[in-house]
Amino acid sequence: MKQHFAMFAGYNRWANRRLYAAAQALPDAEYRKPRGAFFGSLHGTLNHLVVADRIWLHRFTGEGPAQKRLDEILFEDFDALAAARDVEDERIIRYVKGLGESDLASTFTYRTITSPQTITQPLAPALAHFFNHQTHHRGQAHCLVTGIAGNDAMPALDLILYQRETGVGLS
Repeated sequence: MKQHFAMFAGYNRWANRRLYAAAQALPDAEYRKPRGAFFGSLHGTLNHLVVADRIWLHRFTGEGPAQKRLDEILFEDFDALAAARDVEDERIIRYVKGLGESDLASTFTYRTITSPQTITQPLAPALAHFFNHQTHHRGQAHCLVTGIAGNDAMPALDLILYQRETGVGLS
């Protein structure tokens, strides 16, 4: 199971780099324009992904920033947001790399944000949610980029492309 999550950690970084390269090419006004996405704009969506990753990494490790709002705009500046994204992606990779199979079978306890309650659950399904959540919002961001600049402006983010490019998950 650890190999599975390590693949998703690497895929997450790969997909984010592709997404950020496409977003960086957009005019700033278009990047920030409210477009009806759950977090408003592409800028709001990318900020949410960093916020949510920080929330989950804090829950998993007890370390790092402890964000309090899901819609927080951590960085107004795109370059600062991109740098923070890189930091979080590396934290995710290191965290997963440090896990053992017994860790994945263990439980952990955390406090929710929107409807505060204490939850104890197995780690592996929570990690599955963590990576699924990233994919969900990256899909929204992908749609926003293509809506702004067309299909050619946004490369595919399919997991199978990552696997073919890196060889991870093909054997």
